[in-house]
Amino acid sequence: MLSFKNKLRYILAACSLLLLISLSGCVSSVSEGPVVKNGSTVSINYIGMFKNGTVFDTSIKSVAEKYGIYNPNREYKPINFTVGAGQVIKGLERGVLGMHVGENKIIEIPPEEAYGPIREDLIIPIPIEYFIKANITPVVGSYVYVRGQPAKIVKVNNTHVVLDFNSPMAGKTLIFNITVVDIKN
Repeated sequence: MLSFKNKLRYILAACSLLLLISLSGCVSSVSEGPVVKNGSTVSINYIGMFKNGTVFDTSIKSVAEKYGIYNPNREYKPINFTVGAGQVIKGLERGVLGMHVGENKIIEIPPEEAYGPIREDLIIPIPIEYFIKANITPVVGSYVYVRGQPAKIVKVNNTHVVLDFNSPMAGKTLIFNITVVDIKN
C-alpha cells in the first residue's frame, strides 16, 4: 500500500501530465518555412532591456511610448540585417540563428557579445586648460566630442576633466525580446 506522501506525488505527476497534454494543443509551433542561418537577411522586431527590466530601445512605436523612450524623429519599424555581416552586435546575430518567421525568443547577451567590457584605457584625464581655452564649462554627466568621438565627463577637479570614451552600453548585459518578421536566404 502506498503512503500518503507517495500517493500525493502520483496525483501531482498525473495532474502535471494532464496539464501538459491539454496545453500542448494551445501552443502553436513555428517550425515551417525558412530558418535563419549564417548569411540570411532577416527582419526582426525587438525590445532591448537591461537586466533590471529597463527598456532602452525598441523597433515598436507603442512600446517606445509605453516606456517613455519614444523619439518622434525616429522611424519605428523592424530592423534588417544580414547574419554574420557584423551589422549588429554579435549576440543578436547568434540569437536569431535557427529561428523561423513568427518565432519569438528572449535572449541574454553578455557584454563580450554586445558592446564589450568597460575599458580603463578609454577613461582619460584631460587638462582643464583645454576646456577653458574652448570656452566649455565641463559638467559631470554631460558629453563632449573630442576629434569626432563622444566622451562622457565623469569627473571634474581644479586641474583635470576625466573623460570616458567607452560606449554607454559597455560592460552591460543586455536582454532582447525578438520576433522574426521575415527571412531571405
